Amino acid sequence: MVGKGGKIMNFFLQGLTMGFAIEAPIGLANLFVINNALTQSRRRSYIAAFFVAFFDIALSIACFFGIGAVMKQFEWLKIAILLFGSLIVIYMGINLLRAETSEIGSKDTELTMFKTISTAFVMIWFNPQAIIDGSLMLGAFQVTLPVNSYPIFIGGVVIASFVWFIGLNLVIAKFKDKFNAKVLRTINMVCGAVIILYGLKLFYNFITLIIH
Repeated sequence: MVGKGGKIMNFFLQGLTMGFAIEAPIGLANLFVINNALTQSRRRSYIAAFFVAFFDIALSIACFFGIGAVMKQFEWLKIAILLFGSLIVIYMGINLLRAETSEIGSKDTELTMFKTISTAFVMIWFNPQAIIDGSLMLGAFQVTLPVNSYPIFIGGVVIASFVWFIGLNLVIAKFKDKFNAKVLRTINMVCGAVIILYGLKLFYNFITLIIH
C-alpha cells in the first residue's frame, strides 16, 4: 500500500510532469524568453523570465479551475482575446524584425520595466491557444484528482513553470557571449517572423470565428 506521504509525492510529481509537458513545446513565451536572454542585459532577461513564469503560473491555475469554461460561456471574451491578442503579437514580431543589428544587446535599446512586464503578460494571457491547451490538459486532469490533492498537484505545475523559464533563460544567457551581432540579428529575425506568423494565425482564427 502507498502511504500518505507517497500519495502526496505522487500528486506532486504528476503536477510537475504536466507542467513541464505544457512548457516544453516552443511557443510565444519560450521565444520571448530566448530573445530576451540573447538581446537584453542579464538582469533584464531574468526579470522578463520571472514575469513570464509568474503570468504563466497564474494562467495555469486559472486553467486548472476552469477558465476554459468561462470562455465558452462568453463568446465575446474569446473573440476579444483573439482580436487584440493577434494584433499585439503581430506588432511585437514587427518590432523584432525592425531592430538594427548594432542595436541588439545595447543598453540604449534595453526594454523598460513596463514594456518587459506588459509584453510578458500579453505573451501569456492574450494567447488563446495557450488558454485552450492549458484548459484541456489541466482542466481535464483536474476531474481525475481528489479535491484535497489540488494544492499539491498545482504546486508541482507552479514549480515546473518557474524552473523551466528561469532555467531556459539561465542556459541561453550563459552562452550569449558566443554569439556575434550577425547571429543575434538572425535569431531576432527568426523569432520575429515566427511571432508574426503566429499572430496571423490568431487573426485568421478570429476572422473564422466571426464569419461562422
